[in-house]
Amino acid sequence: MFLPRSTVLLGFLSAVALAQPQPPATSFEAASVRPSQNEVGPDYNNQIAYTPDGFNGKNVTLRRLIAEAWHCQVNQVSGSSWLDHNEYDIAARAPEGATREQMQPMLRALLVDRFRLKQHSESKLMRVYELEIGKNGPKIKPVQDESTPSAGHGFRFRGDMRQFADLLAIQFTMPAPENPGVPVKAGGPAIPVLDKTGLQGTYDFSVDRPPELGTDIFTAWKRALEDQLGLKIESRMDHVAVVVVEDASKIPTAN
Repeated sequence: MFLPRSTVLLGFLSAVALAQPQPPATSFEAASVRPSQNEVGPDYNNQIAYTPDGFNGKNVTLRRLIAEAWHCQVNQVSGSSWLDHNEYDIAARAPEGATREQMQPMLRALLVDRFRLKQHSESKLMRVYELEIGKNGPKIKPVQDESTPSAGHGFRFRGDMRQFADLLAIQFTMPAPENPGVPVKAGGPAIPVLDKTGLQGTYDFSVDRPPELGTDIFTAWKRALEDQLGLKIESRMDHVAVVVVEDASKIPTAN
């Protein structure tokens, strides 16, 4: 029995189409975006997590979401002051197997859709700190994501180097402690900390950094980075990408 040539050709083209790799998804499969019922303030907000199922944010500000979506730090996002105060809860389901890098453009599309976000990027010359490898090499190694967090004393961290750079930017805004029994809080504008280490993967470590009266936080961290982690921090002037928010809605559109 002979099949018509057109039928054979159609079957061949269908097989080829199925064999071709599918382009990565550009949006979440489903997403809930709502103003947080209870605002917790700058000392406790901006809780973000990537999971095998997607992206979740709890009491997260729009400035923080924009920084996450455009892969920069919060102080590289320029816009109205309310971007730092209004808090939102987000739960977004991503296609199976989506990575963090693949979810970031999905988050961009979500913010544009739900917040009517309008923005543009520009380069700005500004003072930055650059996190680099120390002269004798790093003293830390990446771990498996599913591994149990290591035990340790002092300041605990688990994440990638970009997240560590983000954390350092906040840490450097803290004033020198005046009383060892009274914790200090971050305050003032943060200077961007750029990850220049080239280190990939997830890291899990602790830094023993007891309060040092009369020593500013930057000096204390600089010494701890070199002695305990094999990293260094340098102050430089550099051109930094800045996301300028032209307009955005305070109330996201309905889910």
